[in-house]
Amino acid sequence: MKIGIDLDGVVIDSENIWRVYEEIFAIDDLNNRKIYNREEPKFQNRYDCSLEEQKLFFDKYLLKAAKESNLKPGFLPVYKKIKEFGYELIVITARGMHFEEMKDDALRLLEKNNIVFDKYYWNITNKVEICKKENIDIMIDDDYKIIEDLSKNNIKTLYFRDVNLKKLDETKYIHEVNNWGDIYIYFKEE
Repeated sequence: MKIGIDLDGVVIDSENIWRVYEEIFAIDDLNNRKIYNREEPKFQNRYDCSLEEQKLFFDKYLLKAAKESNLKPGFLPVYKKIKEFGYELIVITARGMHFEEMKDDALRLLEKNNIVFDKYYWNITNKVEICKKENIDIMIDDDYKIIEDLSKNNIKTLYFRDVNLKKLDETKYIHEVNNWGDIYIYFKEE
């Protein structure tokens, strides 16, 4: 089985740390701006930011938060179990798009924990294209828009949904998980 895996919000807890810095930024730099749409996965949409505000946030906090990130709880033992199943694990991520150093930081974190994926795709904006190219059996991602796009293209997904993100109806192509234990159960039952 070929499994596509996003990094941020799935393997690395960066999304949680970014949200903390988003709150700080909204208060300190955006004059106490309230959340525009809590279900949105991207900062700029959650706070209805202009391109200038988005750039300011990225320059000020994106790399800082990435460097403070760690592995998601439960990832390491489930990663080892999935590797024992003989599955091929392929990283498909947008990471590195804004700062190349974010890619290097992710590789450092993975190496430090002896995590090796079979293949890596960085700076990816079209995950459907890569999933089709690689004949991915299932993609694990935390962005509902990407999950919807993949499912419309008949690619099975595990939607790693954070409590605040948009709820999607489960279908033949969408299955919600909330932690790595859920992911282990899913693959054990497959």
